[in-house]
Amino acid sequence: MRAQTNIDVLISSFANAGWGIVTPRASMFVWARIPEPLRGMGSLEFSKKLLVDGKVAVSPGIGFGTYGDEYVRVAMIENEERIRQAARNVRKFLKANGCSGE
Repeated sequence: MRAQTNIDVLISSFANAGWGIVTPRASMFVWARIPEPLRGMGSLEFSKKLLVDGKVAVSPGIGFGTYGDEYVRVAMIENEERIRQAARNVRKFLKANGCSGE
């Protein structure tokens, strides 16, 4: 049940931060499409920028094949408070990079 709670927390808190993510049907990973204003940089550059500027680590989708380059993979391994902290960091990161949310 904890994994589902973490997914629910991630989906809702990231949505509140301005990054709408589709709820996965079953997985310990969430595939999140890069927000439109930042999508052109590709998943590797986006992941690096999010790590350095936002202090949130994600896996670049390009590492899973060419079609993954508009996505990043988020692992559901942290507790609720860490997920909420990541969402707060994402909100600041998106705002600083001209994203008002999707």
